[in-house]
Amino acid sequence: MASTKVLDTKKETVSEIIEKLKNSESVILFEYQGLTVSEVSELRRKLRADGAEVRVYKNTLLKRALDDINVSLDGFLEGPNAIMFGKNLLEPIKTITEFAKNHDKMTIRVGIINGAPADLAVIKEYASIPSYEGLLTMLAAGMMEHVRNLAIGLNLYAEKLEN
Repeated sequence: MASTKVLDTKKETVSEIIEKLKNSESVILFEYQGLTVSEVSELRRKLRADGAEVRVYKNTLLKRALDDINVSLDGFLEGPNAIMFGKNLLEPIKTITEFAKNHDKMTIRVGIINGAPADLAVIKEYASIPSYEGLLTMLAAGMMEHVRNLAIGLNLYAEKLEN
């Protein structure tokens, strides 16, 4: 029988995972086996800059935490997994997807986006969304096009009146 100290430690870990899951807008479960220590450190550094962190937990403890918040990832909790907790929605997903493209040994398995499970296709869709600054640039360019067309139209009308 397990000692109370070990059980208490496991309960603390499960409650820590639950807290991280509740406070994260994006959670990605990925396979990291085959990456070097320097590659994992590089990934952690890039994600930390985006307000995210990477942790490795035992699959059984992760399953208990997921069951507690009513999220099922049963087919994916086998083998060595790491989990990324992102406080922001898009930036960590973009970073981890780009890193996975450049490193063949890393495989994104599944995610939780805003509390709902998301498969690989959904994660890739989120990764393809332009950044906030990019969206603002697109909006400004679209608005400037209408102003430009109005200016051209007014100029042509003014030239017509002069003649």
